[in-house]
Amino acid sequence: MLSKSQINSLKSLQHKKFRREQGFFLVEGSKSIVEFNNSPYEIDTVYYTTAFDSKVLNLSHKINSCEISVNDLEKVSSLKTPQDVIAKIKIPEWAALSEKDLVGQFSLVLDGVQDPGNLGTIIRIADWFGIRHIICSQDTVDAYNPKVVQASMGSLARVKVYDTDLTNFLQKFKLPVFGALLDGANIYHTDFGHEGLLILGNEGNGIRREVEALVSHAVTIPRIGKAESLNVGIATALFCSEITRNTKK
Repeated sequence: MLSKSQINSLKSLQHKKFRREQGFFLVEGSKSIVEFNNSPYEIDTVYYTTAFDSKVLNLSHKINSCEISVNDLEKVSSLKTPQDVIAKIKIPEWAALSEKDLVGQFSLVLDGVQDPGNLGTIIRIADWFGIRHIICSQDTVDAYNPKVVQASMGSLARVKVYDTDLTNFLQKFKLPVFGALLDGANIYHTDFGHEGLLILGNEGNGIRREVEALVSHAVTIPRIGKAESLNVGIATALFCSEITRNTKK
């Protein structure tokens, strides 16, 4: 049984402020926890109910584990229907990206993406297409938000997500910068080459002006019908698919 202070501490990790203060985030569900267990992330403690067989996680004996009641799990979970296991994981401190980390490949840059489900989906898409880095503006939703973690379905364990000042970041590197813009060139007629940064903007406002000014290649998904816009997650998938097709030529 968890104490009241333990419950409050775990529950507070649903909020960015307390995640940053404590240096931890929560992952729910055995599948996602297994992904993090097989990654550079450090699992601090796994909490599980009597209905869960903790052996399926194949955890190291060095990782703390604690059996708790269903009631306590429901109190700390962010899900309407909690799963039987939840892990407290340390937020990593990735080394700053250098030019050699980015050359010879594509990385995603997100400018003000606000919806946790969208970011989680984008992380999963990046993982599918082998994209290792996502660089986010400081007002993009936190990658360790419970809804982002859940939507990423374990892919966050393999994709490094950074937050930084985008204008300063983009000015550091001599790489092609592709921006998803409505008046850009047709992506199906674009030679993406073999490396670069792809910027996708806020769900409602797109890429902000100061970031757009640093775009070297404006590109767009051609619209055939009447829809006003595409969901940023769907757009990311289409861009990544076309970039991958180009780089495999």
